[in-house]
Amino acid sequence: MEKLNLPDCSLKIKNEEGNEFVFDIVRKKYVTLTPEEWVRQHFIHLMINHLSYPKALISLEFPLTYFKSGKRSDILLSDRSGSPFLLIECKAAKVKLGPETIHQISTYNKIIQAPYIAMTNGLKHFIWKFSGEEYQSLKEFPKLG
Repeated sequence: MEKLNLPDCSLKIKNEEGNEFVFDIVRKKYVTLTPEEWVRQHFIHLMINHLSYPKALISLEFPLTYFKSGKRSDILLSDRSGSPFLLIECKAAKVKLGPETIHQISTYNKIIQAPYIAMTNGLKHFIWKFSGEEYQSLKEFPKLG
């Protein structure tokens, strides 16, 4: 897998019958190792080990419904009261982050209504604060109060 612009972390990877799996420390199980999952797992480790976000407040593949269509957000961090805090969309490193990804995460956030959103492909990361009807670009991830 590709070297990412995220801190190194030691991921548990296993190979079964020609398929690679990575141990997800949030879901506490092995999941199929895809290029997007590679980014998600590195980002989870960033959140827990470097941003000090509690693992217990992180949900992965959070289900949501949009126009009768079932979708799943990649990472949702809740605040200590259980309300959505930070919604993160992960893409594989080879996927260019652009208007389609921004549209996807902002659409998901219409349902979730987190005050912060972010997107990453493991190489580039973008963070915004939602206030009213506008998103304001941030340089750092928000502190969890």
